[in-house]
Amino acid sequence: MGFGSYDESEQKDQNVETNEDDGVTAHENDHDGEVDFDSDASTDELLDKLSDIKDTS
Repeated sequence: MGFGSYDESEQKDQNVETNEDDGVTAHENDHDGEVDFDSDASTDELLDKLSDIKDTS
């Protein structure tokens, strides 16, 4: 079973020069803190809305 043809010369010398300073830091945008959300809706209203959302998906 073949996976198609390829040029073996493309498989040679696959050394890639990289600079670690150009990479992405995984924890660069971590945030510690709190989120406050004010709503005029009651807990029951919010739960009803959540139920409606779950029913439609």
